[in-house]
Amino acid sequence: MAKAKIQKKSTDTDMTPFVDVAFLILSFFIMATKFKPAEPVPIETPNSVSSQTMPDNNAVMMSIDKDNKVYFSVMSKSDVQKGKEVIKEAAKRAGLTLTDADLAQYQDGEMIGMPLNKIKGFMALPPAERGKVAQDGIPVKDSATSELVNWIGAAKYVFAGEPLKYLVKGDNTSKYPTFGAVIDAMKRNDEQKYNLVTMPQDAPAGTELYQERLKGK
Repeated sequence: MAKAKIQKKSTDTDMTPFVDVAFLILSFFIMATKFKPAEPVPIETPNSVSSQTMPDNNAVMMSIDKDNKVYFSVMSKSDVQKGKEVIKEAAKRAGLTLTDADLAQYQDGEMIGMPLNKIKGFMALPPAERGKVAQDGIPVKDSATSELVNWIGAAKYVFAGEPLKYLVKGDNTSKYPTFGAVIDAMKRNDEQKYNLVTMPQDAPAGTELYQERLKGK
């Protein structure tokens, strides 16, 4: 009796579908990822042991560099359009008109430190070019002409009905008069509460925060 021959099957696996899926996933993350723009001005903040992290949404930050120039940033990662609306509203309060086309290259969290009458030309530059421009700083020293009042008022208007955090980030060498002008602009918008942005460091040994962080490790 003849033996039945068992047909040999190839052990090769077709990897084409896996490669296709891998490239699809890679393409999704490349297209969906938005990188935070680099800060055009280095600001050396004081250290602290605060455990709070900086928010990505519903927050505005007023930064003061070592030359006492003031910058304004809107953090609205989930809705970048709100950042554009804040800029348009701040310009409108100064009698200027900006459109979405003027702000087409705006990036979420971008530090803007130009007087409002120079915003249009500044925002027309590509982001990489804007990072090389030495900005003038938002005028704040004269309370009668402080443009930071417009910026804060515009943020309140755009984020009306939503929680909004105010962050103040100052360089270690910045001077009090500029800091005082920032706080004055907040007061003129009836905003009394803000958070200071600092460089986080380890909590002192033996403190309650130190014990909490140990448990978290």
